[in-house]
Amino acid sequence: MTNAELIRPYRIEIPQTDIDDLHDRLARTRWFDDLPGVEWNRGVPTSYLQGLTEVWRDRFDWRSWEARLNALPQFVTEIEGQPIHFVHVRSPEPNALPLVLTHGWPSSFVEFLDVIGPLTDPRAHGGDPADAFDVVVPSLPGFGFSTPLRETGWGNLFRVAAAWAELMSRLGYERFAAHGGDVGAGVTGMLAMIAPHRLVGAHTTGPTPGFPFGPPLDPDRFDGADRSRAERFNQYQRDGLGYLHLQATRPHTLAHLITDSPVGQLAWIVEKFKEWTDDAAGLPEDAVDRDQLLANASIYWFSRAGASSAHITYEGMQAFRQFMEQHSGEDGAGNPTTELGVPTGVAVFAADMSVRSIIDPDGSLAHWTEYDRGGHFPAMEVPDLLVQDVRTFFGKLRS
Repeated sequence: MTNAELIRPYRIEIPQTDIDDLHDRLARTRWFDDLPGVEWNRGVPTSYLQGLTEVWRDRFDWRSWEARLNALPQFVTEIEGQPIHFVHVRSPEPNALPLVLTHGWPSSFVEFLDVIGPLTDPRAHGGDPADAFDVVVPSLPGFGFSTPLRETGWGNLFRVAAAWAELMSRLGYERFAAHGGDVGAGVTGMLAMIAPHRLVGAHTTGPTPGFPFGPPLDPDRFDGADRSRAERFNQYQRDGLGYLHLQATRPHTLAHLITDSPVGQLAWIVEKFKEWTDDAAGLPEDAVDRDQLLANASIYWFSRAGASSAHITYEGMQAFRQFMEQHSGEDGAGNPTTELGVPTGVAVFAADMSVRSIIDPDGSLAHWTEYDRGGHFPAMEVPDLLVQDVRTFFGKLRS
């Protein structure tokens, strides 16, 4: 069977019965009263979630989003028995550089909607045609429409990276570039390790300056923005790891909740869009487009990806613990980004915790940029800055 025959066109076609069921469940949500004086410091407030749920039920138009997503060329292929869904947009420019974009959690391929056009067709978006990319956006196994999970083991990011390398081969790309954030940054780093001869460069956003369960950082070691990032990292360790403890230890228990309750799934996602986006944004919809956020939550709901993505987190954290134990220094912070063997670039946005002296102590990274806007989801928050950084980094590597 040829590579072309291994790839099938894909269209999103959610049955109307599933949409009706979602609306019915949203209408029958059993709420509890907020305690007096309790805000976001204890999680998503009921009053906020009620309003967002009402929008999801009564005003959000899934069919319009389905049509928008289906306007993109989507495909599915099977790798090691696992269906892999992906978007593949070819540039009109003849010398476009292939680029694979990998999302993280709790997002999906929807995260990259606003950067696909500028990356593939810079001429039409006020850019230089020499910066054009052919863009491939896969859905991680167990996420979005790369479901259902057929077996355990896909939380191993080396395995995912190998699948991405195979996917790019099936598309006819021998050499390509890679970008990712969150889990996608891990996949991008693993690609650089397993296929350095094929990867033009690896670009990531917001790497964490140490193992989440390791020792805190000493803010007095740093000045200015790095001191603030160290303090943000310590705060994350103290108050922001509840989701990770649960997904990394008891994903099956959580899966029952977020598979049965769309409001539970929405709260699980929205909390992170509040905590991880630019601090200048008061609410999640101040940081990202509200309907894009609800489209992302809808994909998790319709595909039941909340459960499978939690299992991926479980497996990934087991592997990550082992990796960090093998590569940690005296401060407990592993620096895999300095060991990739291919040109590596990092973009740090305002809400990130990335401290360069920890992540890149030898200054060996080919590219490091810090921005005063944006956060953990830059393709949704500040797509202009992300596109600019990707163009700049890979512009030096084109041949």
